[in-house]
Amino acid sequence: MRHRKAVLKLNRTSSHRKAMFRNMVTSLFKHQSIRTTDVKAKEVRRWADKLITLAKRGDLHARRQALSIIREKGVVHELFAVARERYGAISGGYTRITKLGRRSGDAAPVSIIELLGSDTKKKDTKKKDTKKKDTKKIDIEIETEKEKAGVASNG
Repeated sequence: MRHRKAVLKLNRTSSHRKAMFRNMVTSLFKHQSIRTTDVKAKEVRRWADKLITLAKRGDLHARRQALSIIREKGVVHELFAVARERYGAISGGYTRITKLGRRSGDAAPVSIIELLGSDTKKKDTKKKDTKKKDTKKIDIEIETEKEKAGVASNG
Protein backbone atom coordinates (compact mmCIF):
# COMPACT_ATOMS: atom_id res chain seq x y z
CA MET A 1 0.00 0.00 0.00
CA ARG A 2 1.14 3.57 -0.71
CA HIS A 3 -0.10 5.24 2.46
CA ARG A 4 1.68 8.54 3.25
CA LYS A 5 3.89 8.39 0.16
CA ALA A 6 3.34 11.71 -1.59
CA VAL A 7 6.13 11.57 -4.17
CA LEU A 8 5.06 11.08 -7.77
CA LYS A 9 7.56 8.74 -9.37
CA LEU A 10 6.64 9.36 -13.05
CA ASN A 11 8.66 6.28 -14.11
CA ARG A 12 11.98 8.08 -13.46
CA THR A 13 14.86 7.64 -11.07
CA SER A 14 15.02 10.00 -8.11
CA SER A 15 17.98 11.95 -9.53
CA HIS A 16 16.27 12.36 -12.91
CA ARG A 17 13.03 13.41 -11.26
CA LYS A 18 14.78 15.92 -9.00
CA ALA A 19 16.73 17.44 -11.91
CA MET A 20 13.61 17.64 -14.07
CA PHE A 21 11.59 19.49 -11.43
CA ARG A 22 14.50 21.82 -10.69
CA ASN A 23 14.64 22.74 -14.37
CA MET A 24 10.87 23.15 -14.60
CA VAL A 25 10.70 25.40 -11.53
CA THR A 26 13.58 27.50 -12.86
CA SER A 27 11.79 27.89 -16.20
CA LEU A 28 8.55 28.77 -14.41
CA PHE A 29 10.19 31.61 -12.48
CA LYS A 30 12.14 32.76 -15.52
CA HIS A 31 9.23 32.82 -18.00
CA GLN A 32 6.25 33.21 -15.61
CA SER A 33 4.43 30.25 -17.23
CA ILE A 34 5.27 26.87 -18.76
CA ARG A 35 3.35 24.24 -20.72
CA THR A 36 3.60 20.67 -19.44
CA THR A 37 1.54 17.60 -18.62
CA ASP A 38 -1.08 17.79 -15.86
CA VAL A 39 0.72 15.49 -13.42
CA LYS A 40 4.03 17.33 -13.78
CA ALA A 41 2.27 20.68 -13.39
CA LYS A 42 0.72 19.56 -10.11
CA GLU A 43 4.11 18.52 -8.79
CA VAL A 44 5.82 21.71 -10.02
CA ARG A 45 3.15 23.67 -8.13
CA ARG A 46 4.37 22.08 -4.87
CA TRP A 47 7.98 23.01 -5.60
CA ALA A 48 7.10 26.56 -6.66
CA ASP A 49 4.94 27.23 -3.60
CA LYS A 50 7.77 26.12 -1.30
CA LEU A 51 10.24 28.40 -3.08
CA ILE A 52 7.92 31.40 -2.99
CA THR A 53 7.40 30.86 0.73
CA LEU A 54 11.19 30.87 1.17
CA ALA A 55 11.44 34.04 -0.91
CA LYS A 56 8.79 35.76 1.21
CA ARG A 57 10.87 34.94 4.30
CA GLY A 58 13.78 36.62 2.57
CA ASP A 59 16.69 35.91 4.93
CA LEU A 60 20.11 34.56 3.99
CA HIS A 61 19.34 30.97 4.97
CA ALA A 62 16.19 30.98 2.82
CA ARG A 63 18.19 32.35 -0.11
CA ARG A 64 20.76 29.58 0.26
CA GLN A 65 18.01 26.96 0.43
CA ALA A 66 16.48 28.38 -2.76
CA LEU A 67 19.89 28.38 -4.46
CA SER A 68 20.22 24.68 -3.67
CA ILE A 69 17.13 24.07 -5.82
CA ILE A 70 17.36 26.83 -8.43
CA ARG A 71 20.93 26.94 -9.67
CA GLU A 72 20.64 30.29 -11.52
CA LYS A 73 21.53 33.20 -9.27
CA GLY A 74 19.69 35.74 -11.41
CA VAL A 75 16.41 33.86 -11.17
CA VAL A 76 16.74 33.54 -7.38
CA HIS A 77 17.62 37.22 -7.04
CA GLU A 78 14.59 38.26 -9.09
CA LEU A 79 12.33 35.92 -7.11
CA PHE A 80 13.49 37.29 -3.77
CA ALA A 81 13.21 40.89 -4.98
CA VAL A 82 9.62 40.52 -6.19
CA ALA A 83 8.12 37.92 -3.84
CA ARG A 84 7.24 40.11 -0.86
CA GLU A 85 5.44 42.80 -2.80
CA ARG A 86 3.69 40.37 -5.15
CA TYR A 87 2.74 37.59 -2.70
CA GLY A 88 3.03 39.25 0.71
CA ALA A 89 -0.72 39.46 1.33
CA ILE A 90 -1.57 35.86 0.44
CA SER A 91 -0.45 32.69 2.18
CA GLY A 92 -0.48 30.02 -0.52
CA GLY A 93 -1.92 29.36 -3.94
CA TYR A 94 0.72 31.28 -5.86
CA THR A 95 0.21 29.37 -9.12
CA ARG A 96 -2.64 28.62 -11.50
CA ILE A 97 -3.00 25.48 -13.58
CA THR A 98 -5.14 25.73 -16.71
CA LYS A 99 -5.92 22.53 -18.59
CA LEU A 100 -5.49 22.72 -22.36
CA GLY A 101 -6.67 19.32 -23.54
CA ARG A 102 -4.68 16.46 -24.97
CA ARG A 103 -1.34 16.47 -26.78
CA SER A 104 -1.60 15.37 -30.39
CA GLY A 105 1.33 12.92 -30.35
CA ASP A 106 0.53 10.68 -27.40
CA ALA A 107 -2.80 12.08 -26.14
CA ALA A 108 -1.28 13.07 -22.80
CA PRO A 109 -3.31 15.68 -20.87
CA VAL A 110 -1.51 19.03 -21.18
CA SER A 111 -1.86 22.17 -19.09
CA ILE A 112 -0.23 25.54 -18.49
CA ILE A 113 1.08 26.44 -15.07
CA GLU A 114 1.58 30.16 -14.44
CA LEU A 115 2.46 32.40 -11.56
CA LEU A 116 -0.30 34.58 -10.16
CA GLY A 117 0.28 38.26 -9.64
CA SER A 118 2.07 38.62 -12.97
CA ASP A 119 -1.05 39.52 -14.95
CA THR A 120 -0.45 42.84 -16.71
CA LYS A 121 -3.56 42.70 -18.87
CA LYS A 122 -5.68 44.62 -16.37
CA LYS A 123 -3.05 47.31 -15.99
CA ASP A 124 -2.72 47.75 -19.75
CA THR A 125 -6.47 48.17 -20.26
CA LYS A 126 -6.60 50.77 -17.51
CA LYS A 127 -3.79 52.69 -19.14
CA LYS A 128 -5.54 52.57 -22.50
CA ASP A 129 -8.81 53.76 -20.96
CA THR A 130 -7.13 56.71 -19.26
CA LYS A 131 -5.53 57.69 -22.55
CA LYS A 132 -8.94 57.66 -24.22
CA LYS A 133 -10.39 59.77 -21.43
CA ASP A 134 -7.51 62.22 -21.69
CA THR A 135 -8.02 62.64 -25.43
CA LYS A 136 -11.74 63.23 -24.86
CA LYS A 137 -10.92 65.90 -22.27
CA ILE A 138 -8.46 67.52 -24.66
CA ASP A 139 -11.04 67.51 -27.47
CA ILE A 140 -13.61 69.14 -25.20
CA GLU A 141 -11.10 71.77 -24.06
CA ILE A 142 -10.15 72.55 -27.68
CA GLU A 143 -13.82 72.93 -28.65
CA THR A 144 -14.51 75.27 -25.73
CA GLU A 145 -11.43 77.34 -26.60
CA LYS A 146 -12.60 77.58 -30.22
CA GLU A 147 -16.05 78.66 -29.06
CA LYS A 148 -14.56 81.32 -26.78
CA ALA A 149 -12.27 82.52 -29.56
CA GLY A 150 -15.19 82.57 -31.99
CA VAL A 151 -17.36 84.51 -29.53
CA ALA A 152 -14.53 86.96 -28.81
CA SER A 153 -13.82 87.57 -32.52
CA ASN A 154 -17.51 87.91 -33.41
CA GLY A 155 -18.44 90.12 -30.43
